[in-house]
Amino acid sequence: MCYFLKIGKILFKIIFLLIFICINLYGKDFIELPSPRYKGTITLEETLKERRSVREFSSHSLSLEEISQLLWAMQGITEPSGGRTAPSAGALYPLEIYLVVGNVKNLPAGVYKYEPFKHRLIKIKDGDKREKLSYAALGQPWVKTAAVDFVIAAVYERTTRKYGKRGIRYVHIEVGHVAQNLLLQATALGIGAVTVGAFYDSEVKKVVGLKNEEQPIYIIPVGKKKKSK
Repeated sequence: MCYFLKIGKILFKIIFLLIFICINLYGKDFIELPSPRYKGTITLEETLKERRSVREFSSHSLSLEEISQLLWAMQGITEPSGGRTAPSAGALYPLEIYLVVGNVKNLPAGVYKYEPFKHRLIKIKDGDKREKLSYAALGQPWVKTAAVDFVIAAVYERTTRKYGKRGIRYVHIEVGHVAQNLLLQATALGIGAVTVGAFYDSEVKKVVGLKNEEQPIYIIPVGKKKKSK
């Protein structure tokens, strides 16, 4: 009898573990992104010359292909060992990329998190949160009118665990690398973008649904440029 009780307990634990894995792995809403392109139609020098902050956006939506390209430019995997498009101190990669989506074709409004290794999105929240994010960013209107807001968050411990307090500086340097990659890629695609650093951290965390250890560093509104009259 004891033998069968032990077997029963083991089977129960295995079943429980399988259920847990299914809920956490397969219960999430994944959106597979189109493959990024590795060749463009504009040179790096032209992109650098044309890059400007854009705060006025049209009502035209972005495509999933454009979102894919922008995310790849920020944190895309570029080698089998896990190297990415932006350098990271100690290859520790402390940054997480979130999207507050409101006007993207074939992508319902909501909050999403980018998974670099799978090049896909995980849905975090349903519904258009751009207005709430705009309030959290001191009412800056371009946060609300952009097609999508990219939110760069940092998990400082990934870097400070190795480099101590100096690691905080390394994280901030890395955020600059990633943001510039996004801005240059947006310019190359003919898309407008602007960096936003003024916001209430705690409110942004609530709107986006950041984890306790994730700290918001940058909001970057992105959208089609509004044609000048």
